[in-house]
Amino acid sequence: MKSQTASLIKDITPRVQQWRRHIHEHAELSFHEQKTADYVASELQQWGALTLSRPTPNSVLAELKGARPGPCIALRADMDALPIHELNQEPFTSRNAGVMHACGHDAHTAMLMGAAWVLCQLQQQIAGTVKFIFQHAEEVPPGGAQELVSLGVLDGVSMIFGLHVMPAFPTGTVGFTEGVFSAASDNFDLILQGKGSHAALPHTSCDPVVLGAGVVQELQQIISRRLDPNEGAVLSIASFLADGGYNVIPDVAHLRGTLRTLSENTRTEIPKMMEQMLGGMTAAVGASYKLEWTKGYTLGFNHPDACRFAAKNVVDTLGADALKIMPHPMFGCEDFSAYQQVIPGCFLFIGSGNEEKGTCWSLHNPHFRLDEDVLPIGVQLHIGFIHQQLMSSSR
Repeated sequence: MKSQTASLIKDITPRVQQWRRHIHEHAELSFHEQKTADYVASELQQWGALTLSRPTPNSVLAELKGARPGPCIALRADMDALPIHELNQEPFTSRNAGVMHACGHDAHTAMLMGAAWVLCQLQQQIAGTVKFIFQHAEEVPPGGAQELVSLGVLDGVSMIFGLHVMPAFPTGTVGFTEGVFSAASDNFDLILQGKGSHAALPHTSCDPVVLGAGVVQELQQIISRRLDPNEGAVLSIASFLADGGYNVIPDVAHLRGTLRTLSENTRTEIPKMMEQMLGGMTAAVGASYKLEWTKGYTLGFNHPDACRFAAKNVVDTLGADALKIMPHPMFGCEDFSAYQQVIPGCFLFIGSGNEEKGTCWSLHNPHFRLDEDVLPIGVQLHIGFIHQQLMSSSR
């Protein structure tokens, strides 16, 4: 079985690389991935064994029924790119100006396509069903995962797995965290309404710029002085706009930011603390405020049962030294969490960092490059999840 699978992976790897490069070259933004989805569907339908559907115009669901009845396992890949201008010079550099696969979603899609092809060749050995979810819009809330869940892609599924390349880990290693692995994320817009004036007469104004500067500093006191350090949270102001002039104090300042939390309690309590603080600060100077929230993704939670399968898969596939248990959750967010709200699942990070190849640039960086040696590893890991649960000799 292992030798047959290894031979099939070797056979499909050049095509996996071809798929990845095509998708990279034709990068599309979140909620606009229809051509990418069309490309994926056109490749998958050539193999005959898969039942294809399009839950949305920019997503693809493929189902493979085994020769014998059994449970249903889902594997997920995301397909969207980022609004980043690529600075690499590759034969397959993005043709779409200002749009780049700087997070590895092109690789995720190609690896899952490769796994689907291999499993089609092994269909007679499968006891159960495999769902391959090619998802749109991971990068932009409310996210494609939540939409697909609402459309029923998880109906009948008992467990789900996802992979993400990680340049911070060396190629050939895989890391994950049991339990909470990624933060909940919510974005906010804060409008500070003051009173403008001539800059030479500041005493006649209620300056929203000075007020806003104080707000930026005081918000950090919530994290450092009001929150239990064991809770963990990040509160960042990423934009501060006040449309004044050299000699004009404006009426309004507009601040934007993000809140990342590792518990639902903290996610609820910090906005209340912000309201208390803003109410006092604005009242003290005769200003007012408006705070609006855009809910993002919920906590990513790796289920213990799914983690047990994941750990065994990594060790069986790559050896014990390849498995890296991550010591703490990340404050990045991942909309894979929407699936984990419904069924057990595990999300793993595949090392793709190689200094000699120049693939250690961080995710979401315009210089991000992929060590393509990770492609067959991802294919093999996807197949390993199915082998453990739908193809083991004990069934």
